[in-house]
Amino acid sequence: MNYQEQYQAWLTNPYFDEETKAELKAIANDDKEIKERFYKDLEFGTAGLRGVIGAGTNRMNIYTVRKATQGLANYIMQKGFASKGVAIAYDSRRMSPEFANEAALCLAANGIKAYIFESLRPTPELSYAVRKLGCIAGINITASHNPPEYNGYKVYWEDGAQITPPHDKGIMDEVQKVTDYNTVKTMDVEAAKAAGLYEVIGAEIDDAYIEELKKQVIHWDAIKEVSKDLKIVYSPLHGTGNIPARRVLKELGFENVYVVKEQELPDGEFPTVSYPNPESEEAFELGLKLAKEVDADLVLATDPDADRLGVYVKDNKSGDYKVLTGNMSGCLLEEYELSQRQAVNGKLPEDGAVISTIVTSNMAGTIAKSYGLRFIEVLTGFKFIGQQILGFEQSGVGTYLFGFEESYGCLIGTHARDKDAIVATMALCEAAAYYKTQGKTLWDAMIDMYEKYGYYKDDIQSITLKGIEGLAKIQEILETLRNEPPVEIAGYKVLKARDYKADTIKDLATGEVTTTGLPSSNVLYYDLTDDAWLCVRPSGTEPKVKFYYGVKGVSLEDADSKSAAFGKEVLAMIDKML
Repeated sequence: MNYQEQYQAWLTNPYFDEETKAELKAIANDDKEIKERFYKDLEFGTAGLRGVIGAGTNRMNIYTVRKATQGLANYIMQKGFASKGVAIAYDSRRMSPEFANEAALCLAANGIKAYIFESLRPTPELSYAVRKLGCIAGINITASHNPPEYNGYKVYWEDGAQITPPHDKGIMDEVQKVTDYNTVKTMDVEAAKAAGLYEVIGAEIDDAYIEELKKQVIHWDAIKEVSKDLKIVYSPLHGTGNIPARRVLKELGFENVYVVKEQELPDGEFPTVSYPNPESEEAFELGLKLAKEVDADLVLATDPDADRLGVYVKDNKSGDYKVLTGNMSGCLLEEYELSQRQAVNGKLPEDGAVISTIVTSNMAGTIAKSYGLRFIEVLTGFKFIGQQILGFEQSGVGTYLFGFEESYGCLIGTHARDKDAIVATMALCEAAAYYKTQGKTLWDAMIDMYEKYGYYKDDIQSITLKGIEGLAKIQEILETLRNEPPVEIAGYKVLKARDYKADTIKDLATGEVTTTGLPSSNVLYYDLTDDAWLCVRPSGTEPKVKFYYGVKGVSLEDADSKSAAFGKEVLAMIDKML
């Protein structure tokens, strides 16, 4: 069926409710809007679903959620795992509780038990719950830090990580096979409960999750020493982090935690920000205002599903609050965890490993190698870090010590297999306490690290290209670079060109071609002179093409200057291709 036929089918099929039909009738004279909503099915990608909320096959609604869940249920039954159940969590977004409930009822109707949280919970707790409850899979209803009009549907497998090969393709194939909405199963919630196929979960999982986090604390002594003096400002950005983040800090003994009142309560409209992203300056305006009022040591903000953490720290010398990018906070925590575990235990495990993504700072590898540890690079997406942890467990070789990606997410411990902003909040506050006992701030520790390893500076330029035309343009940009690879970028020579789609690494000096050793992905990466680099990839969750890059300087000012010049050249390169 073409998009107009699909549109008419939704208007006439008694399966769809009257509210949905009313929404569709309101766009009857808008062919472009009808096309956007119906020209394709909302794609079930490797991370699940993500899209604008609304009626239509290319939108997030109860019907597309049911359809995705039916595909997942079919895959679970096909593999013979129906008896193991599925854990379901959701965040504070519009329709999140409704979508979670629809997913649970679809699973129940297929004879698969659903464990659904009683209220909103962070992503890492869902990851933990999957393994704690012995589930075959997990579903998390969230669109992370996207604008309020979006929602999403992430699928996890039994190891607690988001789905990876072969399960991602297997589930995608089953979802695609569901072409008739009338075949999608559902049932009444009371009937599902009576059949033992719908169980509400909450406090028991919360308690166990928090205990797992507390096991990661290295310096209880430092926390006790400065708990009355250290001042922390925290914002959950209207999301799921409020209760667990405050709880774990309280149980550790931190007495001065100031919550940004305007952003404290869950609200899917995110009224204080244009979009709830802890990477944006806007998200910290209220937090920084409060920090200055109370003279806070650090300012933290978690995104709506609490897998990403944004950070500002006070520089006592200037009195300013300095922003830490995801690369900076990740490297700071990496150095803290490795140095202090080594100091406390006398050594680090011989098979210890640090894992990071290809678009993360080169500093991550430099730190890991300085401690004699194995450094593993994976494709973008924390699920690939989770996959490596699973590999360690299955083989009995390899000890996971730390993992992070540039997009403001890390994992300390193996209780979860996704980014965990709650454990990161806890660890950063612990690190701040430890450095305070040494007469230092977190910013001082950051400068010490730069002095030790080099002044790495990493940044990103992204171009948003929406709709059908935008998607085509993004592909065109990648293909142009693939077919005409640059030999120089921003004054740096290209040493090696990696094409993760073709699985090749070409040495430009020798012409030698080797394999990447990673799964196929539409990503291009250029290793440059002077430890600089550039990576180009389409976003997996938003209509964007992203240009990641990094440079190394001899001082903060030098690194900033080099990065700014590099960024200008990248933008100029993009302009030529648009």
